[in-house]
Amino acid sequence: MKNRHSVATTLFVTALALGASHSAWAQSTSTASTGSPMYSAGNSYVGGSIGRSDFSLGNGTGAFASDKRDTSYSLAVGSYMSGNFGAELGYTDFGKLQRGGGTTRAEGINLSAVGRMPLSSNFNLLGKIGATYGHTRVSAAAGSGITSGSESGLGVSLGLGAEYVFTPQLSAVLQYELHDLKFAGSGRDHIGNTSLGLRYRF
Repeated sequence: MKNRHSVATTLFVTALALGASHSAWAQSTSTASTGSPMYSAGNSYVGGSIGRSDFSLGNGTGAFASDKRDTSYSLAVGSYMSGNFGAELGYTDFGKLQRGGGTTRAEGINLSAVGRMPLSSNFNLLGKIGATYGHTRVSAAAGSGITSGSESGLGVSLGLGAEYVFTPQLSAVLQYELHDLKFAGSGRDHIGNTSLGLRYRF
């Protein structure tokens, strides 16, 4: 968690490994019954998105400026082991809030089982359930009623979304995710994240 660049690099290396492991197999596998390579077994993808995070945290006491939302950034790699089910590994920077005379930050690595339900040749509904290993850091001024400190831990994550397929390789994804993270002094709290991104299949 301390080096975000190394996390992103690890995910890209994983994506390349997934693609290499499936490429030879995919060339010898016939197209699925839908007639579209988008639904062939074993397809992998890498994606990136930008969004808006929503922290369900208290603002403390006193006349301190407090935020609830910030810009989020996500990177993910995944693979469908069948036409509809697969797994995804992702990293999200949920952003930084000005809160209680200090700052609150959160980030997490997520591993999820993912599902895809085609509604047409160009439109899919998406769902995911998994776990996020989150790391949070809170600093606050004395008298703010907010506890400073860092926390790390594993929590449940859920997600729903929609995918529009431009080509067999490129699609746009709109999704909402809910992550359960630990924060100093407040136990566990949720962060919602609405994002829009692109996904490249290989």
